[in-house]
Amino acid sequence: MRSYNPDLTPPWKKSVPVPEVPAEHDLVVEEVATGFCGAVIRCEAGTVTLEDRFGKHRVFPLEPRGFLLEGKVVTLVRPASGGPVRPTRTASGSIAVPGARARVARAGRIYVEGRHDAELVERVWGDDLRIEGVVVEYLEGVDDLPAIVAEFAPGPDARLGVLVDHLVPGSKESRIAAQVTSPDVLVVGHPYIDVWEAVKPSSLGIPAWPAVPRGQDWKTGVCRALGWPSDNTGAVWRAILERVHSYKDLEPALLGRVEELIDFVTAP
Repeated sequence: MRSYNPDLTPPWKKSVPVPEVPAEHDLVVEEVATGFCGAVIRCEAGTVTLEDRFGKHRVFPLEPRGFLLEGKVVTLVRPASGGPVRPTRTASGSIAVPGARARVARAGRIYVEGRHDAELVERVWGDDLRIEGVVVEYLEGVDDLPAIVAEFAPGPDARLGVLVDHLVPGSKESRIAAQVTSPDVLVVGHPYIDVWEAVKPSSLGIPAWPAVPRGQDWKTGVCRALGWPSDNTGAVWRAILERVHSYKDLEPALLGRVEELIDFVTAP
């Protein structure tokens, strides 16, 4: 088993500094993790788009030591400004609105289970939520969800969206969610035991999320299996969150559900 440092960086990625190379148009590089080789056709905040010799496009994050140039490891960086201005996107993939001010908060809300869920949603959809005036709050679990919904008193002008972990048939969460029947409340969920699993393993440099035996704390089991510090899951989560740069680092099972909630809460 590979040994990982608390910052989740595999030892083979920690060595002497490497050159920083501007991702200029037509520069040919190879992405380290996938072996995809192509010419730079676009470089935006945090990502670079490569085109291979067959015309296929792939988008990659501008991560340290992420590319090979003429066989040598380099860190691609965004070129100095001066070229044509292209539309940029938020971390969620939406077109960014330069200079847009945050909208006054709506009466509607999105509730998520815990702090980590809220931080992940903010990381990727924060810009969109501020423009739409949607506030995200966390519940510390969903055991009391029906009472929480009743206290919120949802209505056509104050819709409530709820994101639930491990919302699969037969789970405790699914039974609780079924008790919420208001037409002004949308309860959706992802299949993961914990929102950590919604982060793609490839974004963390691991082959997969390990299976944790039933009855064992999931976060503790994951940290032990991967050689991460199991006595400080908060620090591990901060390191995981630092590896999330955009929607590309998240699993589709979470992406679709969050977009669905935003659409529901902001619908006219």
